[in-house]
Amino acid sequence: MTRIKRGYIARRRRIKTRLFTSSFQGAHSRLTRTITQQKIRALVSAHRDRHKQKRNFRCLWITRINAVIRERGISYSRLIHGLYKKQLFLNRKILAQISISNRNCLYILSNEIRK
Repeated sequence: MTRIKRGYIARRRRIKTRLFTSSFQGAHSRLTRTITQQKIRALVSAHRDRHKQKRNFRCLWITRINAVIRERGISYSRLIHGLYKKQLFLNRKILAQISISNRNCLYILSNEIRK
């Protein structure tokens, strides 16, 4: 039986994965089996942490709003409830930005809700 040369396709695939893991340390960037395992692990972590990041930012926004609004003697939950009652649909990201950049605007909103 004659010898079959496999060509460069497998090597190209390995080089592609090696480029993905080039910043990893030790065997994680050199050995082909370990590279594939680390690539899978990295992609899984990235997918999981994208959702975790959304959760963390929402938590941060709520904390910022609550910290500013408690100075006026109103709680975060009462503020959000009042906003929905008045049909002022501002999301938490915008409210957090307002609380950082322009506190007076947030105080005006809280005064409107109290009335």
